[in-house]
Amino acid sequence: MIDWRKWRHVTKLDPDKPITPKDVAAIVDSGTDAIMLSGTQNITRENVASLADMLKDYDIPKVLEPSNTDGLRDDMDFLFVPSVLNTDVAFWFMGAHRMWVQNFRIDWEKVVPEAYIVLNPKSAVARVTKAKTDILPGEAAAYAECADRFFHFPIVYVEYSGTYGDPAVVKAIRERLHSSILYYGGGINSRERALEMSRYANTIVVGNLVYEPGGIEKLKETIIK
Repeated sequence: MIDWRKWRHVTKLDPDKPITPKDVAAIVDSGTDAIMLSGTQNITRENVASLADMLKDYDIPKVLEPSNTDGLRDDMDFLFVPSVLNTDVAFWFMGAHRMWVQNFRIDWEKVVPEAYIVLNPKSAVARVTKAKTDILPGEAAAYAECADRFFHFPIVYVEYSGTYGDPAVVKAIRERLHSSILYYGGGINSRERALEMSRYANTIVVGNLVYEPGGIEKLKETIIK
């Protein structure tokens, strides 16, 4: 049985970004604990399938983090399903989820709910969900504590999406969590940043780095065990 709670490093691949089978093989062999298929824009059945096909022969744990129902598949090990906390648009907390449950047969054994706190105002996910990103550390920590204690989310995910976040905010959130696993994603492109965020986050997520020149070698430097 795969214990996702013990993962320290997850590599996020975007179905909307081109990648070669050779690069996928190198990422799988890098030492990362799992591969997450995740993106916000232009996520289709076809591009998710293309990426999933490159991964199908590898034993590494595979996670699909759906932004819509177009790319849903039943051959992933887990579905990490996000709800955005810091938005007033209820669709991104419950509305999309209701539609999904109403229209699809769900394998609940694979579902892991995520409480998202989106903090980069320029990111696609912030724009799409209308996230309120100009919040104070105490507000972010309060969202996280509600996710943990009130809603019992297994994961609280601090998402800076493409930019490096404030370690003080991540630290404040970690200090308020009781049971939830803390994920951090955004701007980790060096071992120094990986070490800094790993002090507070249980799991760091690295994504954009792998699409940069020499990024897969740099990815290996971010893996902290």
